[in-house]
Amino acid sequence: MSAFPKDFLWGVACASYQCEGAWNEDGKGPNIWDDFCHDPSHDNIKNRDTGDIACDSYHRWQEDVDLMKAHNVRAYRFSISWARIIPDGDGAVNEKGFVFYDNLVNALLAKGIEPMITLYHWDLPSALQDKGGWLNRDIVDAFARYATLIAEHFRGRVTKYMTLNEPQCVAFLGYGNGVHAPGLKVSEEKLAQIFHHLCLAHSAGMRAIKAVDPTAIVGAVTCGRQCYPEADTPENWDAAYRETFNLAEGWFFTSNIFLDSLILKRYDDTAPDAVRRFAATVDSADWALMEAPDFIGINVYQGDMVDARGNYVKPYPGFPLTATKWKVTPEVMHACAVNCYRRYGLPIIITENGLSCNDRIHMDGQVHDPERIDFLHRYLLELKKAVDRGIPVKGYLQWSFLDNFEWSEGYNERFGIVYVDYPTGNRTPKDSARWYAQVIASNGACL
Repeated sequence: MSAFPKDFLWGVACASYQCEGAWNEDGKGPNIWDDFCHDPSHDNIKNRDTGDIACDSYHRWQEDVDLMKAHNVRAYRFSISWARIIPDGDGAVNEKGFVFYDNLVNALLAKGIEPMITLYHWDLPSALQDKGGWLNRDIVDAFARYATLIAEHFRGRVTKYMTLNEPQCVAFLGYGNGVHAPGLKVSEEKLAQIFHHLCLAHSAGMRAIKAVDPTAIVGAVTCGRQCYPEADTPENWDAAYRETFNLAEGWFFTSNIFLDSLILKRYDDTAPDAVRRFAATVDSADWALMEAPDFIGINVYQGDMVDARGNYVKPYPGFPLTATKWKVTPEVMHACAVNCYRRYGLPIIITENGLSCNDRIHMDGQVHDPERIDFLHRYLLELKKAVDRGIPVKGYLQWSFLDNFEWSEGYNERFGIVYVDYPTGNRTPKDSARWYAQVIASNGACL
């Protein structure tokens, strides 16, 4: 196979609450995931696990960076813990909070690895949640101030930012069905309001970063329903496109409930009544505040096959599944890039892609994960199809570098290409880490 474009960015990803630990060290304030995990009145997390220690990356950052370098990683997407920098979210700055990130960024740069910062990966400072969290529009100004502080601090060292990770999960899982922190269940009209505040926060944060560093590249990371065609015909592709962005099908978990606002400055015609009722209350001046991102980050795990009429095609008995029981649908990688670019015309980075496997250390002391290698290989082949069609896919970030705290699933799921023994913190690169290192070294030509 021919190689990917010469400037293609190969990397890995992780998030603050999932890997850092040190939940109450060096002046860090509590966040909603600290609260959610520590709540004694509810079994919010499998096995009552917490992110108190997680992968202990707060203390083992040098080891992690060395492992990245040893496996040819060229970019590392990580998130900042807002409460580590501003303990109450919008008050005094905790200068000690910057030390960990300074060490991490400097070590990455010294190894030739590009740091990519996500400002918000779900761990909202508790003090802001006490004021209503994403239901309170005041959070937009707090987020802009936070973005300014981060951009000022890392100017000259970091050039790629992502404002928000998966607003669909922030809104629906956190405030809709309560599976994630802060564990609330609000009305659909309130959910629409939360999405609007997230859009305004992205926009204010993007303007704040650009004001500090006009050369910065700022994206937003989305997820949601992704459909791929049953057959390779124009009719099937059109149907997959329509259903991917159909707000009538679980509107709160579509990518366009967020991106349409930022880029098209409107809601799709398929928007349900709850969204329409909220839209009628939006000040028209808000649409002028929306900022289209420089690139769209897409987190891709599984998709839905649809036929030429847009009907869902039920998986056949015994359809391949991951350890999380998510479908293995590599075709969605090709389709999501094509559909996203067709709608928005912006560059794309695959900001997450991977799977959980039932990994363990074998008798030879190694972690053999052929399922992960097969999965990643298939998805990358499909991504190359999109690249060959001329879709401007600029990079691919595997999720995740380390096994880590998987939110409400606790430590039950292992997504990493590096195995973490949680009692000791010891790291063991899996077979997939060595395989991915070869992919990067060949710029994908070995696929």
